[in-house]
Amino acid sequence: MPLTSRLLFAALLASLSFSAAGERLRIVTEPWSPYVIVDDKQVSGLDYEMTNIVFKRLGIDVQWQFLPWKRCLMMLEQGDADGVLDIFKVAEREDLLLYPTESLSDVNWVFFQANARPHAFHKLQDLQGLNIGVSPGYLYSPDFDDSALFTREPAPSHEANFGKLVRGRIDLMVTDRVLGQRMIDQLNLQDQVSQLPEVLSRRALYLAVRRNVGMDLLVARFGAELKRFKREPAYAQLVARYTGELPAIAPALPTDPSAISAEKTVEQHESSAL
Repeated sequence: MPLTSRLLFAALLASLSFSAAGERLRIVTEPWSPYVIVDDKQVSGLDYEMTNIVFKRLGIDVQWQFLPWKRCLMMLEQGDADGVLDIFKVAEREDLLLYPTESLSDVNWVFFQANARPHAFHKLQDLQGLNIGVSPGYLYSPDFDDSALFTREPAPSHEANFGKLVRGRIDLMVTDRVLGQRMIDQLNLQDQVSQLPEVLSRRALYLAVRRNVGMDLLVARFGAELKRFKREPAYAQLVARYTGELPAIAPALPTDPSAISAEKTVEQHESSAL
């Protein structure tokens, strides 16, 4: 076997070592509906189910932990977790994490207001002097995260942020559009809280893993299998069930020649280990 093939084979075995050794890939994430839902010890959610489907197809067992977001990030940095679900791809994390080429879902960060105290938002300057409710450790957009025009006030949960908004302790709060609408319904705040129409930013959510031996190929295999799943009717059904929206189904084959090449490479590596 040529040296290159032996190295690829070794990398593939390393990426599968969790299952081979009877171990599990340790994934951390924070519950936030509809992407990850933890209810009476029953776990569901759009991105949670997608990730489980893909790992099941790859033959990899996963050990899940559901924690506050800042604790998730701390466990990654300390090596107490192998990966994290629903994280943004940002430059400052690339020394620590590997990301697939395929994302799971998209987040639309929007503002919510108390109807009794309305505020208009079209640009960051409209937020000057306001107190904005945020979640600890979250990234929204570089301009928003770094702005000194307003105060960012963290809360321990999304429910707490909505409570502070209704009581007038914050002027606006920012969260994902779908999550926010679900929270309004769950908390019966339809007459008290509404969403502002402007989108602050739109960002992709990924599964990411720590940079360890063999993880690069694991990430490539995950991304390729996730892309395949997104072409199936089951993906559209999953999105509709959790968001009430129907996504556009990707074509049966990628049209980008580089994407075709990358996917074939992953498939060839998989076949070489059989």
